[in-house]
Amino acid sequence: MSGFDTVTHAVYLACAVCFVLGLHLMTSPVTARRGNQLSAAGMLAAIATTVVVLARDGQATLLAAVTLTLGIAVGAVAGAVAAHRVKMTAMPQLVSVFNAVGGGAAALIAVGDAVAQSHSGDLAAEPVRVTLTTVLDVLIGGVTLSGSLVASGKLAGVLPGRPIAVPAGRWINLALALAVVAAGGAYLTGNGGLAVLCLVVAAALGIGVVMTLPIGGADMPVVISLLNAFTGTAVAMAGFVIGSTPLIIAGALVGAAGAILTKLMADAMNRSIGAIIAGGFGTGDENAGGPAAGATGTVRQTTVDDAAIQLAYASKVIIVPGYGLAAAQAQHEVVALAQALTERGVDVSYGIHPVAGRMPGHMNVLLAEANAPYTELKDIDEINPEFARADVALVVGANDVTNPAARRPGNPVSGMPILDVDHAKSVIVVKRSLGHGYAGIDNELYTQPNTAMLFSDAKAGLTALLAGLHAYVS
Repeated sequence: MSGFDTVTHAVYLACAVCFVLGLHLMTSPVTARRGNQLSAAGMLAAIATTVVVLARDGQATLLAAVTLTLGIAVGAVAGAVAAHRVKMTAMPQLVSVFNAVGGGAAALIAVGDAVAQSHSGDLAAEPVRVTLTTVLDVLIGGVTLSGSLVASGKLAGVLPGRPIAVPAGRWINLALALAVVAAGGAYLTGNGGLAVLCLVVAAALGIGVVMTLPIGGADMPVVISLLNAFTGTAVAMAGFVIGSTPLIIAGALVGAAGAILTKLMADAMNRSIGAIIAGGFGTGDENAGGPAAGATGTVRQTTVDDAAIQLAYASKVIIVPGYGLAAAQAQHEVVALAQALTERGVDVSYGIHPVAGRMPGHMNVLLAEANAPYTELKDIDEINPEFARADVALVVGANDVTNPAARRPGNPVSGMPILDVDHAKSVIVVKRSLGHGYAGIDNELYTQPNTAMLFSDAKAGLTALLAGLHAYVS
């Protein structure tokens, strides 16, 4: 091994260390920004090193250099513009689009390598290591591409959020899976060439669509995490195809992290990943603002003034944000209310459910954007013991994740870990109506004697509460 090769491997190793440390730093909101920056620096170094290696080996022709530079520039500008312009409510669908781009790009690497080998006449002589990872790459990447686009469409409202039953969907998936096995087997044995690889791509795209359409909105946080794991795995396979160490390491890390997060998210919903992939759960957005049919018990309504006084006299308040907060873009209002309470000496914290919103960490991202103190953001295990000591639990737009029905068997949310808001001395729910959550059932919290409903859009309701608090204090 030459001195140049030694330096190259050392740089790649340093990049891998950056990826690992970056992921570690992302486990806390306090250090997540530094983790992102460190991981991005590692990837930038890996790309620069790869360009130098290609130039030294004579593979970086003028056309290749221009194409590579143009691709990096276009991608960087597109990413920066999307990141700055996207609304926080649209962040989940943007993440899904990024998953689609990652999976599709990984698949294209394998297809591009196969095309190059076919032109050189070496396709049939490819080792099994390359042909196997090529098939896996286009399969996983194709599923990720189409599945992520469908998920993004559901989140954006282009497609209905409810489960969409595909006629004979299981038989279609079975047929597509058999087609992948047959075409993949032919490719591995050196028969069919690019034609059978294209068949794998087409079948993979079909599997992604048929798999994702029946999955309802309630499962979207888990689906996004799962597709993210698919993206990482596809990237790792692409690394094996072209012999790129940085791709293998980065892809493996993303795939492993996504798989672990998917398991944690599924556990938070008390459902198996297999059951989520099977689909058919949740009702989507159609019932989000409708009345709760068959509601039992008495719903007690409160006014802005009464709720503001109750908050002003509290010594401990726990705020529980949900998707209604994101939909109303009310993160700044809820943080302003929390700060006003803190200035009055009230102990304020936020109870964050892992599947609140539309993607993993959705509520954390929203509140971080509004500069909520990281020390006040507490996950379900940390915050649940505190509800019994809270004077007021202020629920803003959260539904299924606060439903006490989860503690009883025999309903769609049975066994799902919930935030124990009903254990607080008093509960104030800011919500537009008594509409269902994604599970399609009534929230029993709304009829409990210690619960009062403040019917309002989250942004308007929180603004009014803040004004009422200031008026009472003055």
